[in-house]
Amino acid sequence: MSHADNPQAQVEAMIEDIKGRLKMATAAAMQASAFSVEQYEDIKDIHEIVMSKSNFSISEMEALVSELGKLRRS
Repeated sequence: MSHADNPQAQVEAMIEDIKGRLKMATAAAMQASAFSVEQYEDIKDIHEIVMSKSNFSISEMEALVSELGKLRRS
């Protein structure tokens, strides 16, 4: 099954991409499986921002990680 057929796999792949680009300990601690397809559009928006920039300020990284934290399943 490809990612295109599995929304949860898409979400998890985007989270892994984001974690890889941010290279932060707090981002690395986030489990991709802790995110639901219910937040797909929000995660996709964050993913697009992260993938479009080559580097981030500390405050940008903190803001992105904070937003991801809000989207995690509790």
